[in-house]
Order: sequence, then C-alpha cells, then structure tokens
Amino acid sequence: MSSSEIKSPEVLPETPATHDGVSNSTHGKKLGIYFLESDNRRMAFGRGYAVGATPVNIRGKPIPDLSKTGGWIAALFIFGNEMAERMAYFGLSVNMVAFMFYIMHRPFASSSNAVNNFLGISQVSSVLGGFLADAYLGRYWTIAIFATIYLAGLTGITLCASMNIFMPSQDQCDQLSLLLGTCEPAKSWQMLYLSTVLYVTGFGAAGIRPCVSSFGADQFDERSENYKSHLDRFFNFFYLSVTTGAIVAFTLVVYIQMKHGWGSAFGSLAIAMGMSNMLFFVGTPLYRHRLPGGSPLTRVAQVLVAAFQKRKAPFSSSELIGLYEVPGKRSAIKGSGKIEHTDDFRCLDKAALQLKEDGVDPSPWRLCTVTQVEEVKILIKLVPVPACTIMLSLILTEYLTLSVQQAYTLNTHLGHLKLPVTCMPVFPGLSIFLILSLYYSVFVPISRRITSHPRGASQLQRVGIGLAFSIFSVAWAAIFERYRRKYAIEHGYEVSFLTPMPNLSAYWLLIQYCLIGIAEVFCVVGLLEFLYEEAPDAMKSIGSAYAALAGGIGCFAASILNSIVQSVTGNPGKRQQSWLSQNINTGRFEYFYCLLTVLSVINFCAFLYSARRYKYRAEHKFGIQEVVTSKQNTPTSRT
Repeated sequence: MSSSEIKSPEVLPETPATHDGVSNSTHGKKLGIYFLESDNRRMAFGRGYAVGATPVNIRGKPIPDLSKTGGWIAALFIFGNEMAERMAYFGLSVNMVAFMFYIMHRPFASSSNAVNNFLGISQVSSVLGGFLADAYLGRYWTIAIFATIYLAGLTGITLCASMNIFMPSQDQCDQLSLLLGTCEPAKSWQMLYLSTVLYVTGFGAAGIRPCVSSFGADQFDERSENYKSHLDRFFNFFYLSVTTGAIVAFTLVVYIQMKHGWGSAFGSLAIAMGMSNMLFFVGTPLYRHRLPGGSPLTRVAQVLVAAFQKRKAPFSSSELIGLYEVPGKRSAIKGSGKIEHTDDFRCLDKAALQLKEDGVDPSPWRLCTVTQVEEVKILIKLVPVPACTIMLSLILTEYLTLSVQQAYTLNTHLGHLKLPVTCMPVFPGLSIFLILSLYYSVFVPISRRITSHPRGASQLQRVGIGLAFSIFSVAWAAIFERYRRKYAIEHGYEVSFLTPMPNLSAYWLLIQYCLIGIAEVFCVVGLLEFLYEEAPDAMKSIGSAYAALAGGIGCFAASILNSIVQSVTGNPGKRQQSWLSQNINTGRFEYFYCLLTVLSVINFCAFLYSARRYKYRAEHKFGIQEVVTSKQNTPTSRT
C-alpha cells in the first residue's frame, strides 16, 4: 500500500496519540494532527473528482470560461421559478380551506387541518428532494423533474374546481346551510381525488424547495472577493421573490377567484407554473452546476457503523496508525472539498481510526475518511438552529387560519374599497417587501455601528432578531383579540360571528402582520444563508432542506396543538366551547395566543443557548505536513 503519513514531526509509533488527542511526549497536540493518506483506497462513492468549489456544466465537465455562466443573470431565471412556486404554494394555502368549506362542504376545522397537513407534508418531504439532489440527480435535474410533477398536480386541482363531476351539488346550499352543515357533502371518491392531486402538488414542491436557493447560490464564485456580499444579497433577493409570489397569490389570484370562479383561480396558478418552467429551461446554458456527491445517507450510515464497530478501540494504542484521509486537495467525496478535523463528537472519530488490523484495503463500512466523519458532525451541529425556527413556522401556520377568522368579524373597507378577507395575509408580504427594500440602506448601517459586523449582523443574530419579533407579534395578537371579543359581545355580535362589525377595522391586524413579516425577513433569510454556508459541500441541498423540514414540522405541530387545545378546553357534553371554537366570539382565541407567546419565549431561550454554543465553520484550510519516508513509496500528486 503506497502511503505517506501526515503527522507531527515526531514519528507516530514513538509518540502515539492519547484519548485526549495529546502525544505522550508532546503536550498540546490534537488528535486531528495525525492522518494517513492512501492512493489505493476503495470507496463506495468514488474519488478523484472536482473539489466542491469547482463548477461544471450540465454534462459534468469543467466550464472553460466562467464569465459566460452564472452570476446574477442566471440567478434571475431561478428567481422566476421560485416566484411561481411560492405563488402556487400560497395560493393553495389561502384558498384551499375556503374551497373545501364552501365547495366541498367540509367542516372548517377539518378543512384547516387538511391544508395544514398538506403544507406540512410538502415541507417535511423536502428532505427527499434534497437527498436526491445531493446524491444522484444534482440540483438542476431535481428542480426540472419535480417542477413538472408540481405542474401536473396544479392541473389536477384546476380540473377538480372546474368540472361538476368532481364537486358535490351546490343546490340549496346557502350560508346558513353551510353553518349548520346541511349541505350535500363531497363523496368519498371526490375527496380522494382532491387529496391525491393536492399531495402530488405537495410532492412536487418538496423537490423544488430545498434545491432552488442552493442552486441559485451555486451561481456565484466562491473564490471571488465579493462572494460573501453577493451571497448575502442573493438570499435577500431570493426571499424577495418568495414574497412577490405570495403577494400575487393573496391579491391577483383572490381577485380572479371572486370574478371568475375557483377553476380560473387555480388555473392561473397552473399557467404561471408552466411559464416559469419554460423560463427555467431557457436559462439552462447559463447555469453552473455542482457534481452530486453520492448518497449522503450511505455516508452517514458508514460513519455510524464504523464508529460502532470501533467503539472499544482506544485513541492511544500500539495498533493505532492515525486518522484516515485520502491524499491531495480533493476529498474522496464527489463534489466536495476536504474538511478540517474538529474535536466535537469525539466518539465519531472512531470511524476514522486507522488500525493495523484494518489491512491494506478495508471496507468503507469499517474505515471512513476524516472528511466523511466531519460531514456527519456538521449535520448534527446544525440541527438545533433550524429546530428553534419550528415555533415561527407554527405561528405562521396559525395566522393563515386564525387571523382570517378574526378578519371575517371586522370591517375590511379601505375607504370606498372593500378588500376580501382572503386578501388580509398580503399585508405581511407587503411589510416583508418594504423591509427588504430598506434593509441595506437602513438596517445594515445602523446595526453595523452596534455590532461592528460588516453585514450588520451575523446569520445567527438575524435568526434571533426574527424570533424576538415573532414573540411581539403573538403578544400583540393576544391583546387585540381580547379587545375584539369584548367589543363583539358588548355590541351583540356574539352569535353572528360571520357578520362584520362596521365600527371595528380589520387593519388593527396589520400590527401583528407587520411584526411577523419582520420576523420572517430576519429569521428565514438568515437561516437559509446560515445553512448554505455551514453545510458540507456535497450536502448543500440537505442543509437547505433543514429549513423546509422545520417549516413542515411547524405545520404538523400547529395541527397537533389545535387538536390538543380543542380536546382539553372543550366539552361537547357540557356544551363547553373550546378556545378554538368555530364561533370565534364564544371561543377564547386570546388565551391561545397567550399560550403561543409563552411557548415562543421558551423557544427563544433555547435558541440563545444553542447560538451561544455554536461555532461557525473555519475556512477549509488543510495546512498539513507530509513526511515522506521513501522516495519510491511517495504517492503521486493528482490535480
């Protein structure tokens, strides 16, 4: 086996590493200083590929002239695809509850839970899209395939809303019948069809969401002096495109629905998605790609299995050769650079322990490279930050239904113009649009003076600011809901909860909407940038999927929390209304908002603890010294 050791100046057998990573004769040396490089390593996922920073074209070949690809022009095509996807996503989220209630004649509570579950599944399954992109397909082909699936699902939803055969009879079904639940319910096969096309749409979104932001960020050169600045602005503009899609969904799509019906509204979403798909393919010659690195789950499993098999092997032993790594600048993982060894999760380092008993060609399920072990460490260290954003997703999910119920009882006139209730969620989008427009001219200069950070605030600081504003939002929602309910009871609106109160404006809701909009800007944008920069080279899509996974868990958590609150606070036998009663004037939404405030404060404290302990990844500098024992045995450098 042709090999060279990378170690301290002392010869390793004479100065073996201890459990603490310190030589017996030389103190202060860490375990990571000892590596073994090999030219004859059998890896299940290949080796000798381009480093993670090296972009390739769609055929996997190096790009001869980078100036003709990537950059902001390529990013514009990606922004368009994300805008259409978000337009469809929010268009369904705000309209599907009403469609199920008014057209399919499903109870409001079950309709709300069904949509929450759809939103949750579409986000949780983003992990699958991220896995396929990082492992086999690459981000481009993953987006292309799942965008086509997305379009097929939207087409099916359009047919459901356009053809009478897919809907129950609407005869003799007025508002009173809807409230009493006496309208003809949808047949089981009709609901099955709607659920199928809805989840096909969600599955399509699951493949797009984890890849679009990462694919857009791939268009910028890591070796550029302005890379950090470009990346920061890219994620802000990326979320601006998300917000634009949401604004269009909450205004234009709602207008089309009111003027031309449900079929036209959902059809407009399908048309927009089809147009964005064509634009995405038109930009193909401009895109820069990263090579997929093979199955990340396989690599994670190999580290866990190898670490378990060597769990009893001591760090200080005559059998110890060193920590294993392949030679040169390239790692054994396709599309990834090497990662420096760290002292976190020392138990996982056992997977990279090279022992004499391993022989010349050990199985990758018994011996892993340092880079492979560090990938797993990074994935574990990233978990607490997106986990703390689950609470924000839960609040946003609750607002989609609860604040709309509040708006039904309020006056939505803006001068002589009466806005439909389903347009109310547009205001968080407008506040996000305004904040992002002023971000670099107002927030960055002010915060730079306070924090001395070149971009105003670090990624984790921005996430923390967002979580703090989400607390203010739900706290205000509790205060206003207490006043709104008291006003409704005092003025005789306790029973007629769908009748707007002319003297109480719905625009009091703008305060909680704007606060949650600020929370989204700082938290989500900071999180996406954080995950992209901190994730391993060959796991960028998996890293971005963490954000979508947190969002999906938040949707499921909202449904679970609603069910718990309804069962604990309501008692149908005693005619005791739950906090989340369909009649908002007899329910106690303010108590529910107070509960969310308490949970948000606890979550914020957990985030502060996690953020304080987190250490940003150092630059990938592999400053190691090769000790050549024999000229004949020195491995040939491969570039």
